[in-house]
Amino acid sequence: MSQQSEIESIKTKILSTGIRVGTAVKTKFMAPFITKASPEGLYLIDLDITVDRIQTAAKFLSRVKSEDIIVCSGREYANTPIEKFCELTGTVKKLGRFMPGTLTNPSLPYYIEPKLVLISDPQVDVQAITEATNAGIPVIGIANTDNITSKVDLVIPANNRGRKALATTYWLLAREILILKGELKEGEQLKYEIDDFETKIIEEEKE
Repeated sequence: MSQQSEIESIKTKILSTGIRVGTAVKTKFMAPFITKASPEGLYLIDLDITVDRIQTAAKFLSRVKSEDIIVCSGREYANTPIEKFCELTGTVKKLGRFMPGTLTNPSLPYYIEPKLVLISDPQVDVQAITEATNAGIPVIGIANTDNITSKVDLVIPANNRGRKALATTYWLLAREILILKGELKEGEQLKYEIDDFETKIIEEEKE
């Protein structure tokens, strides 16, 4: 299968995951990534740009040592996607509240000096973005149509609210990184499927 055929196959596979479904709000930062609004009033993200940006992000990520990359999210739905992503790529996860001073205060016991920061939502992960910017660390961010991305160096336009959409974005990114590093061949199956990357909701049994 040619690379172009592989890309088209991937697009077909992910189309139903909601990865391109945005919100009812469009910021000037995200306008270039939007194609149109749906009948329901939700802005739709250009899937071609999303796939292209994932490939670009993977190139940057694959050039940095895995242990020098932190992947952050304060959004619960991003937990499983990030855990699987970090397992496959060797990157470092930072889930939940991003502690102030993590990237800027060397006197703190949890202070770290990554070379690259990957975030799941510019709004939720604003502390990580601010500290990375102050420390001169590049930021790659998954951003929805309503996000402000002025401090994000490379934007991956995608639905960052939906469980399936987040799983898909991280699955695609992990897959592309492994291919670029020569750890996965084009067309070869990844260890996990998109469903494995998805955060599952466990409902408590009613007594």
